[in-house]
Amino acid sequence: MISVDNVAVEFSGRTLFSDVVFNINENDRIALMGKNGAGKSTLLKIVAGVDKPTRGKSSAPGDAVIAYLPQHLLTDDTTTVFEETAKAFSSVLNLKSEMDALNHQLETRTDYDSEEYMTIIEKVTELGEKFYSIEEVNYDAEIEKTLQGLGFLREDFNRLTSEFSGGWRMRIELAKILLQKPDLILLDEPTNHMDIESIQWLEDFLINSSKAVIVISHDRAFVDNITNRTIEVTMGKIYDYKVNYTHYLQLRKERLEQQQKQFNDQQKMIADTQEFIERFKGTYSKTLQVQSRVKMLEKLEIVEVDEIDTSAINIKFPPAPRSGNYPVIADQVSKSYGDHLVFKDVNMTIERGQKVAFVGKNGEGKSTMVKAIMGEIEFEGDLKVGHNGHIGYFAQNQASLLDGDLSVFETVDNIAVGDIRTKVKDLLGAFLFRGDDLNKKVKMLSGGEKTRLAMIKLLLEPVNLLILDEPTNHLDLRTKDILKDALKAFEGTIILISHDRDFLDGLATKVFEFGNKRVKEHFEDINGFLRNKKMDNLKEIERKA
Repeated sequence: MISVDNVAVEFSGRTLFSDVVFNINENDRIALMGKNGAGKSTLLKIVAGVDKPTRGKSSAPGDAVIAYLPQHLLTDDTTTVFEETAKAFSSVLNLKSEMDALNHQLETRTDYDSEEYMTIIEKVTELGEKFYSIEEVNYDAEIEKTLQGLGFLREDFNRLTSEFSGGWRMRIELAKILLQKPDLILLDEPTNHMDIESIQWLEDFLINSSKAVIVISHDRAFVDNITNRTIEVTMGKIYDYKVNYTHYLQLRKERLEQQQKQFNDQQKMIADTQEFIERFKGTYSKTLQVQSRVKMLEKLEIVEVDEIDTSAINIKFPPAPRSGNYPVIADQVSKSYGDHLVFKDVNMTIERGQKVAFVGKNGEGKSTMVKAIMGEIEFEGDLKVGHNGHIGYFAQNQASLLDGDLSVFETVDNIAVGDIRTKVKDLLGAFLFRGDDLNKKVKMLSGGEKTRLAMIKLLLEPVNLLILDEPTNHLDLRTKDILKDALKAFEGTIILISHDRDFLDGLATKVFEFGNKRVKEHFEDINGFLRNKKMDNLKEIERKA
């Protein structure tokens, strides 16, 4: 059992959280939830041993293995996939190297009676007891089996990690975690750079092969599928629910309603008491009663209502000119980079008003097809954007295109037209920009903040064909819901590249699957596609075998 005992974190005179207490037991799969800035990642780092709390401690048995996967990958760009994965066994391999070095000294030294020689013998004996107590493992074979299980080909093993996309680099880190057979796995936003198949593999691994897990994630479907416990960090304290995320939301709603009732009752009691004090404070016969009530108010502990964001806003896209019946028609489209074929003979027709999803493994050509539609690259075949097409494009690097010298408010206010101009502050607030944030220069924002600001800009442009490439990577659950509602109400055509199934659910009515140099059309929503894809995965495994 791993325990967190009375942990507090304070900095710059502010308390992030205090008196946090909970235990982590085997088979616990915990979702760590809370609004941005509540302290989720800080708490995860304390459990991982990466950060130290101001007070309290996180403790684990001496032989417990805790594996931590941060938001930002730690893979070394100068190592191969195999070498990076082998770091999972670094402690064991370092132990063997130290033993070999000491044994070499014993073989070459001749001062058999010296104190130094006897010290080396004692050290070798001590290390040997540790090393030979470890279960004998063929490390190369284990690494190979794990990497292939995660989808790497044998020819990938000697490629540098820098050659791989974010999703594949995440798999390397997960391979290192799997090989350590940890007692506790800590994951901070693990699905941000993963495709749907990677996420499905990760779910299966966490459910069937892990001992205990704590995860921070904005992927609602992922969290619901893997967790059986939810810990909410809010207003400097935690609430611990032994249920998954969806059930937690209901219990949280009931808790807030109860708190609000207690707060209202207490406020009425305070008002009544203050009225009594004001009314009788000069009356001699009531002096003791007045003094008693004054003391009671001084000692009263005010009921707090936990923080909940009530600044809901309905966003609507501005009306745009009507497009032709078929905004995108691709006929026998192929694309290669040198000898590398991305896809071949793609036929695709997207009708006006359709909302379609591009899905598939990373590197299979989804973003390449978008670039072809945008006219940014050359290709073979015929691809037409329909009559009167006005394209709004959100790329993964969209944040870098913002004007760094404008303030957050100016960036949005400069392009807002019509009724939305009166709601610019509400709109910014819905995307977590409030107070002093509005006057910040764009160049001072973090990558995630820039992404959210770029999304707001897109929401204000009059377009009839929206192309969104991984739009939800830096958005929390509430902000994603706001965006999703706006896209549902959008009357134009939408192409979505996303790994977020919950976001796609109810949005995309057709799926284009990119893989094996082809694009396959599925006339179903994302849930129907995934049900069928499970079967496809089994066939792929059989073919490989």
